[in-house]
This record gives sequence, structure tokens and C-alpha cells, in this order.
Amino acid sequence: MGITKIEWADQGHSPWLGCTKISDECRNCYAETRMEVHATWGNYPRRRTSRKHWHEIRVRNADGPRFQREHGRRERVFGGHLCDVFDNQADPQVRADFFRLIHETPNLDWLILTKRPQNIAKMLPADWGTGYFNVWLGVSAGNEHFYRQRFPILAAIPASLHFISYEPALGPLGAIDIGIGILPDWIIVGGETGPNAREMQEQWARDVLAQCRELGIPFFMKQMTDRRPIPADLMVRQFPISAVMETAS
Repeated sequence: MGITKIEWADQGHSPWLGCTKISDECRNCYAETRMEVHATWGNYPRRRTSRKHWHEIRVRNADGPRFQREHGRRERVFGGHLCDVFDNQADPQVRADFFRLIHETPNLDWLILTKRPQNIAKMLPADWGTGYFNVWLGVSAGNEHFYRQRFPILAAIPASLHFISYEPALGPLGAIDIGIGILPDWIIVGGETGPNAREMQEQWARDVLAQCRELGIPFFMKQMTDRRPIPADLMVRQFPISAVMETAS
């Protein structure tokens, strides 16, 4: 596990390793290049992560009260940072164990991001109800097409918080308010990285920031293409208010 380089989370935890590319957004996936994941990418059996990896999360949960005292907020965990939690090629038992782990770690906020929102409803645990209080559900959307396709599905799933990862930004996101009666609670914006990174135009990010300000949505500028310096007017890194302000007992 350990401290993640992903700026909007403190830790990363993956219940298994591996995934299958399902859209052009996945072309240069950062996770595929990781040595421990590469052999399980594509149509290969997913490999459950180690007992140690799972135990470390319980250690972080026990340390939650100290973390909140020192940082003034709850610790955030990117759940599934080397997989897609709602991948239909994954072992359902491992997914069930993962949600049990989330249920057993109430001092942590779990951020789960997927490109497969159509699978969420049928893969949630039976006790999901109106959503686990410590889970933020998100979808990736690299352009307007994927945003309009995926966000309405996500919005229909009960959750303490719904967010959008507009990364890698491959085209304009378009209108954030698409007339479904609900808006995302948070939007992350990021350009692609790596040797074959495709260019994100600065104006795409500025258009999203302007809409976020108008609609009252927190905006997080993660990175420019290939991690070039972020322009001063885009250097905005806001977080939504956690569903719980105090550490759960």
C-alpha cells in the first residue's frame, strides 16, 4: 500500500491486480505499466493482493483518530487503484471481501473510481442501503461522450458522494449540468502522462473550472499533460466536505 502519488488520495489499496481496457481512455493506462500488474492485464485471471496489503489498511484505520487530529480531516484511500472494483472478470468473493474491509474500516474515506458504472448496482453488497457513509463513488470520463454516458448511471446509485475524474482529458467535457436533476459533488481534472501522452487543451480545464464555480462544485486540478506546470489560474485543488466530519466510533 503506502503513500500514493495520486494527489487526491493519501493511500492506495487494490483488492486484486489487473484489468481489461474498455475504451480509448485506457490506451496509456498508468497501472498497466506497473510490473506487479502487467502480467494480469487483459483477459487474464485477476490476482488477489497479499494478506499484508489487506492488513495495512486495518492498521491505517486504527491510526485514523490520530490522522484526523493532525490533519483536520479523515484519511482518504483510493480503493482499486490497480484494478476496477466493478470489473465483471474479477472474483465476486474477493469483491465481497473488499466491501467487508471497507465496512470494517470506518475511520477511512474510500474513493472508488470506475469506467463500468453499469455494473455497480448488481455488484454492491446487500447491506449497501443508501450507501456506506465512508464511500465516495466516482466514474472516469475523458470527454463529453463518456460523461453523458456514465454520469447518469452513477447518479442513480445511492452514495454519500458522487464524483467525476475527467482524466485523461481527451476532449471537452461539455456541460456539467446535463438536466438529470443531480450534479456531481466533485470534479477532478487531469491531462495524460507518459511517453505517449495525448494533449489536453488548457481551455478544456478552464471551461470546467468556470462551470464548477457557477454551480458550486469543488474543483481539483490534478495535473497538466505529462505533468507540465499547472497555469496559475488553474491551480485550484478543492475537496468536497466528507460525509462524516468526525471519526466514526
